Amino acid sequence: MSPVPTILNLLLAVVVSGGLARFTRLPLPIVQMSLGAGIALSAIPTVELHPELFFLLFLPPLLFLDGWRIPKDELFRDRATILELAIGLVILTVLCVGIFIHWLIPAVPLAVAFALAAVISPTDPIAVSAIAARAPIPKRMMHILEGESLLNDASGLVCMRFAVAAALTGVFSPSQALVTFAWLAFGGIAIGFGVTWTATRAKQWIGERLGEDTGTQVLVSLLIPFGAYILAEKLHCSGILAAVAAGVTMSFAEQRGRALAATRVRRAAVWDSVQFAANGVIFVLLGEQMPGLIGKASDTIRITGHAEPWWLLIYVLAICLALGGLRFAWVWLSLRWTLFKAVRRGEPRPSVSWRLVAAMSLAGVRGAITLAGVLTLPLTLTDGSPFPARDLAIFLAAGVILVSMVAASVLLPKVLRGLELPPEPSRQAEIDEARSAAAHAAILAIEAEQHKLAAGREDADLYTDTAGRIMELYRQRIEGRRDAVGQGPHVDQIERKLLLVGLEAERAEVRRRIRARELDGAAGQRLVRDIDLREAR
Repeated sequence: MSPVPTILNLLLAVVVSGGLARFTRLPLPIVQMSLGAGIALSAIPTVELHPELFFLLFLPPLLFLDGWRIPKDELFRDRATILELAIGLVILTVLCVGIFIHWLIPAVPLAVAFALAAVISPTDPIAVSAIAARAPIPKRMMHILEGESLLNDASGLVCMRFAVAAALTGVFSPSQALVTFAWLAFGGIAIGFGVTWTATRAKQWIGERLGEDTGTQVLVSLLIPFGAYILAEKLHCSGILAAVAAGVTMSFAEQRGRALAATRVRRAAVWDSVQFAANGVIFVLLGEQMPGLIGKASDTIRITGHAEPWWLLIYVLAICLALGGLRFAWVWLSLRWTLFKAVRRGEPRPSVSWRLVAAMSLAGVRGAITLAGVLTLPLTLTDGSPFPARDLAIFLAAGVILVSMVAASVLLPKVLRGLELPPEPSRQAEIDEARSAAAHAAILAIEAEQHKLAAGREDADLYTDTAGRIMELYRQRIEGRRDAVGQGPHVDQIERKLLLVGLEAERAEVRRRIRARELDGAAGQRLVRDIDLREAR
């Protein structure tokens, strides 16, 4: 089947899945995977999933967007917990679960078991976001999960690379592994930063001299993650971390940029559509792969020493229980360590609920990265013999994805229902203060611009009256009244010019407060978006 009808079928399945999810009240990822399985079992030709192409097409833009939009203050605030989960838990999972898989299925060599444990250790940011759309996950917990899933992909896939190399050569060097990991991680981060910084500086330089074209600006933002990913892979660094770092850098570059409001509004709409379509296509593709993997059960079961295919289900459930139990214990220890440090600093000791630990454990969903990673296992060893237990490893990884997703979709809402959590600190006071400061800055800027425009003109009173009307609207906002700029009668050319000056001053003040850490990043972005919408109107 040609690529165009295939893409259209996938997008149609994504569109249909939304209505089916609302009708059946099932989680959207489960509906999309079911549609994918239905396509695979129907007369519609299926897609042959190439892992390298899958990584390139879907992961860079989605990881870039997650890095772009994730609240940076929360990410830095919980950096210790995130690093513990993204690195410490991954390494522990590779060691413990790898040994467990080899003990459970002796036919799987130890190196292959470590490779399988490595590829199922990372949680998937795409799957976590999809589950969070249905389950009301508290904000701070969601920020930790997003930060963990953004970083543990690199650590898990790097561990898998070392395990596969050990399976192929029979040699493993810890010192070489450490050097390679450092190059993959720091090289990928540096490349992501460099690509975004170069692209944003170049388009800003061109825009200042030739004017800004909204379509070009949006297209550049879409190309940045692919450029960072491809360049990092060419230099044998982590393309995943490069895409994440490019997104994080984009959020900081945006605070200092001077893109038109219309550009930012349209860019956000385009990226929302890309995110929805790509997330949906990923889960449909996952569903399409499942029947083919199950079809190989009769072949893969022979190497385990059993004749009944239902043993595969036992293996999947046992591995999922091992992953869940290990994650539960690690999260509990991590929270206890965090509380211990808080008490040492003299802070009040909050209570830790077992349901909270269970929720963090259930939210460790596996997804597209796990499947794409396990499909990269080589077909043969260096001597040309088949790679041991490859089909079995792929089936087990796919089973872990399905079970973890179903468990989170079904159990997580029940665990979170009625769960008492420490209240989120209110940001309303700093938001109100930022709005007031932005309005003050707008008044000063309008007054200065009005004097400059009216200097030496016979109709200076017209400028004074117009500026007075606009500044009065800002004073009303400072006093708490609901009137807003741009909602009055038709404005003439003078009023529009002064309004734009005021809005730019508002935006500059809000961004100054974000950079000075006087305003929460997520709240500040909402204020900037509100200003952009008023300017676009």
